[in-house]
Amino acid sequence: MKSHEIDYEILGDDMQIVEVELDPGETVVAEAGAMNYMEDGITFEAKMGDGTNPGAGVMDKLLSVGKRMLTGESVFMTHFTNTGSGKRKVAFAAPYPGKIVPVNLAELGGRLICEKDAFLCAALGTKVSIAFTKRLGAGFFGGEGFILQKLEGDGMAFIQAGGTVIARELTGQTLRVDTGCLVGFTEGIDYAIERAGNLKSMIFGGEGLFLATLRGTGRVYLQSLPFSRMADRIIAHAPRHGGSAKGEGSVLGRLGGLIGGD
Repeated sequence: MKSHEIDYEILGDDMQIVEVELDPGETVVAEAGAMNYMEDGITFEAKMGDGTNPGAGVMDKLLSVGKRMLTGESVFMTHFTNTGSGKRKVAFAAPYPGKIVPVNLAELGGRLICEKDAFLCAALGTKVSIAFTKRLGAGFFGGEGFILQKLEGDGMAFIQAGGTVIARELTGQTLRVDTGCLVGFTEGIDYAIERAGNLKSMIFGGEGLFLATLRGTGRVYLQSLPFSRMADRIIAHAPRHGGSAKGEGSVLGRLGGLIGGD
């Protein structure tokens, strides 16, 4: 299925929005809850699947739903269609601070493998499915389990990532990456998990026990602030026993905790 040709604009800096402009009859597919705002003339409908196989039977739809449940995503995807007579806009936002990366799948060989929660939205005609990691070690220690997302098509797709995002082009080189910092990669890249140095480095280095090793020829997308890392920091500084975290770590903060009974 040929993807719809959509226009778009990325708005903002650190907490971005992608504004998609649809011609009459065009559709963009998004994860449930990703919509930020839409103009009059845009209608939306929750459907099972990405719409790339409209003639699928009940069993095929149930299989697609089962695959989405494995990735931890919503069973339904939302289809936004311009039913008006002129151009209309609909916007989507990521659920945490970071960047929205536009990806032209036609320029990437028609396929992108990414972490399971990276997909934000795409032009109708983009197939969103799952990809199992080929190696047992990558499944156990890769930070994303056995399952990754696979985007296929010839149109625009948009992925979300935390912090700053960079794209590295590999031409046969090897790149070692913190497992949480990997957003996605194209075909031609071999993905494996290797031990992070010697035993002392693994235990005391603070870089985790394993690193993702990427080899081959293709493009790799990396993020500076994985959501899991940000969540760990927030939890570590959260108020304890119902107290306030204000000033925590300072002399005044500790005195306040003593006065308050902490």
